[in-house]
Parts: sequence; structure tokens; C-alpha cells
Amino acid sequence: MAKRGVVRKNLRLTQSKINKAKKILGTKTETETIEQALDLVVFRKEVLEGIDRIAGTGVVRNVFDEDEAA
Repeated sequence: MAKRGVVRKNLRLTQSKINKAKKILGTKTETETIEQALDLVVFRKEVLEGIDRIAGTGVVRNVFDEDEAA
């Protein structure tokens, strides 16, 4: 049975990407940087799935559609 929670990983990552992400996210450690980056990926998927669910329901109006803007 797999353990749940925090686990130690040995990964080969590009240091320059970690440094850029760390600066953008304002994180202090590399672990915190990677955790936040992964959280953002998961959040992005949840947002896109939510948009897909409401698309075509009439709840969201396309404000960029020229016919509706007039």
C-alpha cells in the first residue's frame, strides 16, 4: 500500500527554471516553489473543468462577440 502525504523525491530539474519560478512566486525554498507550482497546475485544471461545465449553459456571455456587444 502506498504511503500518503509528504514523500522524499530525487528529481533532476533545471535549476534556472526553479530560480525563475521562485522569483515569480516569491517563495523562499525550492520545495515551497515546486509545491506552489504544482498547486497552480492542479488549480488550472479545476478552473478549466469548471469553465467546460458551464460553457453553453447561457450563464456566461461572450463579451467579445460583436453581435452581442451592440
